[in-house]
Amino acid sequence: MSTHVRHPIWLSALKAADARTFASLYAVESFARAMVSSVIPIQAYEILHNEQIVSILYTVVSLLGLSVTLFMPMLIRRFARRWVYTAGACLLAIGSLFFVTHTLAGQLAGMLCRVMGASALSITLNLYIMDHIRKTDFMQAESLRMAWSMVAWTGGPTLGIFLYTRFGIYAAHGAVAVFAMALLALFWTYRLSDNQSIRPGKTRPANPLANIGRFVAQPRLRLAWLIAFGRSCFWTTFFVYGPLFMVITGEGELAGGLLVSAGNALLFMAIFWGKAGKRFGGRRTMTFAYFAMSATLLAAGAVGVTVPLLTGAFLLCGAFFTIALDALGSTAFMRSVRSYERAQMAAVYRTYLDFSELTPPLVYSVVLAFFGLGSVFVTLALLAAFCGFVTWRYLPKSL
Repeated sequence: MSTHVRHPIWLSALKAADARTFASLYAVESFARAMVSSVIPIQAYEILHNEQIVSILYTVVSLLGLSVTLFMPMLIRRFARRWVYTAGACLLAIGSLFFVTHTLAGQLAGMLCRVMGASALSITLNLYIMDHIRKTDFMQAESLRMAWSMVAWTGGPTLGIFLYTRFGIYAAHGAVAVFAMALLALFWTYRLSDNQSIRPGKTRPANPLANIGRFVAQPRLRLAWLIAFGRSCFWTTFFVYGPLFMVITGEGELAGGLLVSAGNALLFMAIFWGKAGKRFGGRRTMTFAYFAMSATLLAAGAVGVTVPLLTGAFLLCGAFFTIALDALGSTAFMRSVRSYERAQMAAVYRTYLDFSELTPPLVYSVVLAFFGLGSVFVTLALLAAFCGFVTWRYLPKSL
């Protein structure tokens, strides 16, 4: 009997993880990230005083964060998923300590911690979802996850700006640390690491370059990556250049926070888009969303700085259609990846977020050297149109 372990009685009473489990984890994580989503670009602008240099800063951070994402399978293999998830939550809190220094070095370190933490949380959470949710339920589970995060992404940016402008930098970033610790407590309460099916595999993990080659060799995974990349580019532009646009055009910092919050308030429509995907098919719904997004972005670029509030309205329309891709897009990956290589392929798939934070600022820094701020939205519209065409042409009708 020396090997017998008595677990606390309450552990056996815990319900099996389901869609609500992951929706609640993602909702709390969203609060930790949304609180300063509008503060960070404004804070960077206050330090650098130039929107083009702000784009370069985001590019540098994304390049550094990309390497961490590619090595994430090795970290999961070495330390297990629960510890990688724990480290991700802690990095969000540590990043707050760097941000409050209000220096260029602190800004860079804080943004890097934020990127690495988000990467760890995203990859491990997706692995947990694929282990506990059936493939046929992915679409409904993802739409529920997006809908539950609506409160965080709606109130978080405006609340963060309010704390930053009214109570100072410590209040805004201190709130992030509080939510990060709450996320950690909730995660360990669910005890997801106790599930036998989500323990690290015994096979030797391939190196990052081999993982990339394996991913690129599968057309369905390439398509899933492009779908995710396109819609993530919209959110990167919306979160960074939306608040900057409002500040530069004289509407003020609070207007920037309200714009982001209004866009995120539309996340409750994820439930609607989930039903639309089930009714009309993921291929048709996502294609329509991409082309509609492209049209609204072209309108925003055409109006530009002449009528800032109207431009903001067009950006909100774009956010409405992008949420369809949030609700449905990840199912293309989850239903295509093979179970025995989920960790490796999930890490490569996650690079869509790193590239979406890297590529737009890099491209925009060049475009802004020749054109006005509205050109940013026109450039994004062209990408959305391309993604819509590829989605319609190559995504299987059965999805």
